Amino acid sequence: MSDDRIRIFDTTLRDGEQAPGCSMNLQEKITLARQIEKLGVDIIEAGFAIASDGDYESVKAIAEALEHTTVASLARTGQADIERAGQALEKARHPRIHTFIATSDIHLEHKLKMGREQVMEEVDRAVRHALQYTDDVEFSAEDATRSDWDYLVQVFTVAVKAGARTLNVPDTVGYTTPVEYYELIHYLRQHVPGSEDLIFSLHCHNDLGLAVANSLAAIQAGARQVECTVNGIGERAGNTAMEEVVMALKTRPDAFEGLDTRIKTTEIYPTSRLLSSIIGIPVQPNKAIVGDNAFAHEAGIHQDGVLKAAITYEIMTPQSIGRASNELVLGKHSGRHAFRDRLLEMGYELADEDFQRAFKRFKDLADKKKSIYNEDLESIVADSVTVEQGRFELGNLVIQSGTFATPNATVELSVDGEPRKATAQGDGPVDAVFKAIVELTDTKAELLQYQVKAITGGMDAQGEVTVTITEGGRRVIGHGAHTDIIVASARAYVSAINRLDGHKERREVDGPRGI
Repeated sequence: MSDDRIRIFDTTLRDGEQAPGCSMNLQEKITLARQIEKLGVDIIEAGFAIASDGDYESVKAIAEALEHTTVASLARTGQADIERAGQALEKARHPRIHTFIATSDIHLEHKLKMGREQVMEEVDRAVRHALQYTDDVEFSAEDATRSDWDYLVQVFTVAVKAGARTLNVPDTVGYTTPVEYYELIHYLRQHVPGSEDLIFSLHCHNDLGLAVANSLAAIQAGARQVECTVNGIGERAGNTAMEEVVMALKTRPDAFEGLDTRIKTTEIYPTSRLLSSIIGIPVQPNKAIVGDNAFAHEAGIHQDGVLKAAITYEIMTPQSIGRASNELVLGKHSGRHAFRDRLLEMGYELADEDFQRAFKRFKDLADKKKSIYNEDLESIVADSVTVEQGRFELGNLVIQSGTFATPNATVELSVDGEPRKATAQGDGPVDAVFKAIVELTDTKAELLQYQVKAITGGMDAQGEVTVTITEGGRRVIGHGAHTDIIVASARAYVSAINRLDGHKERREVDGPRGI
């Protein structure tokens, strides 16, 4: 296919969520999916429907919630996988089933224990089965970049004859290089029958730091769909960063022959911030496009140039990605209408229940904090949509600490709806609070990491806390914000324990989680 539009296939909610600590609950997924739709992506991969009841419900809910964007579910080639995906997508306005099977000899021998002919039979049957639920079927050859090229042609030919119209060529383990990937895509387009009517897709992992470079090389070779994630989150070293590919195309039309996406670039930064707030994982400061330092200039010669003409050292503007200034936006006398309008300006459209919760948080914060900034509102939005519907809910807490007192904390929790209270001592006030929470929740989790930062400047700034805990090989991240850093810490710890508790109830299928 030779058109000049690059389709953005966002897999933040599927492949991105598989990264340790990046799991989201249903409400968080729906909120993020709505924002990603507002961003303008073409396809959202909402989950792997058969992987768990939670994934099935997520795909189903997102399929019902989105109006314009195609919603996809991942599925292996097995009959049960295809049926589960089809059921989850039943109410989607634009459904897609994305089925996959490995094609490299490494995977055939060591994982699938299957021969090449058997795999091709699986592909034919799976694609034909998927067409019973939707006419939009995508096929992926897992570990394509380590597969025999002629065998890939055979497999893709089978998929096309069965009815697939999008062919994905994943670099599953981040193994390839830009030149190799360009040549592979070019070879497939030359040898797969009817390629001029097909969309070749790419799905790159970042194990060697080449995901974006490989993706851009594949685009130059004729691929017209990029599978990517917001902030580049994903398994191991992550996936292709959506914002980097989009802005590379936007900034360098000369290098990419005018190819472009339908992404509303002014929604890039709000989407990045929302994801980061929901999963509690900050973007690294020097991250391209959305990092805190992306538009910062400390070197004197750079500052001088930017002051004279921004184009001297800035190839894009902060405004082009929707990066707002750190300006005062609202005060304690602001009402619901002004609050809603400001959130809409920032790119956030909340469901009524989430909005009411956010507005209450805003009014509470405005009573404590003189100046409310955009970053404060981002934190409020994140906290409002990340409310854990778990067994534990934080109530009041009281601490005593100082140079002449042994730190101790009394914490109230609602446990399965029943109020409980515990007092504990610790090495400091946060340690004491955590020990009291451990006693009340009876958790066996180990605290791996504790991070705290000020959301804005000023003595009355909110503190933002993220904690990482692990138990039984499962690692989760909790997030909390408050003007009192001890309260923020307690919120983050309870959030993490609720997430961990929720995972214990999830039933995950054995086998691969993706491509």
